[in-house]
Amino acid sequence: MPSILKKDNMAFGNISVSSGIIDSTEGNPIRWDLYSPISGASRMYPVILFIHGFKGFKDWGAFPDACEEIARNGYGVLAFNLSLNGIGENKFEFDRLDLFAKQTFSQDLNDIDSVIQALQDGRIKNAHTSLNTDCMGIIGHSRGGHVAAVAAAEFDVIQCLVTWSAVANYLEFWSDSMKSDWKKEGVTQIVNGRTNQKMPLNKSVFEDAQNNEHRVIALHRVKEVVAPSLFIHGKQDETVPQSHAEELYSNSGAKKKAIKLIAKAGHTYGTAHPFEENDFPKPFQQLLDETIDWFDEYLR
Repeated sequence: MPSILKKDNMAFGNISVSSGIIDSTEGNPIRWDLYSPISGASRMYPVILFIHGFKGFKDWGAFPDACEEIARNGYGVLAFNLSLNGIGENKFEFDRLDLFAKQTFSQDLNDIDSVIQALQDGRIKNAHTSLNTDCMGIIGHSRGGHVAAVAAAEFDVIQCLVTWSAVANYLEFWSDSMKSDWKKEGVTQIVNGRTNQKMPLNKSVFEDAQNNEHRVIALHRVKEVVAPSLFIHGKQDETVPQSHAEELYSNSGAKKKAIKLIAKAGHTYGTAHPFEENDFPKPFQQLLDETIDWFDEYLR
């Protein structure tokens, strides 16, 4: 397994992973994995929420290894599948396209709220670790970065934000052909380049973003964010141009904020699914280094 332990005095050799399911507000499952350091010390560790992207999931590629490495630096890291992401009981397969078709930003926020409540009332926990559920950070990749920026404005408990390759404004990111499909057919089809699946996306997803623009669009909500915020992006991102990170950074209301553009890095920083390498690619390791440094500075 890759290893990038940052500091000897904060590195934990033993990590515990607990898993479970809670219900969304619509009664759909939110599947979660909690990565926690095992320590005999009587201390509490901040929690970091990890939000996957569009056509993504908590077990994609290098994400589980990344969550474990962040946890080794003294954090509880909670990765979870958003309830409408299309992943069912098989954690690697999009076998619930009926749910994927209606994944709205509003429900994503409801899911994050459900997860926060479950952490705070003890339904999500790890028997080996005490977590400070009044002190949370959040990481989001791509569409998940868009959602994470909104969540940092929505929930006071989120005290630190890091985005990876985030979209700034999804209303502008959706293509004209998609909008035309929604207008004419009420649905558009997305092709998954990895699986070659045709994945439906209902007009209700677009309407939710339009009707709730000032609540769910990152470029609007990031102006309200006061938590220290780091926006990371690859200079060679083939999916989301680096201008999105620049927009989020320039519009952020945080007093402590930074933007890091990683050279020779695409949308997933040299990683793919499945990820079976012994070491992280250099861009992905830099991504993790920057992320851990930011949380060490502002979430302790």
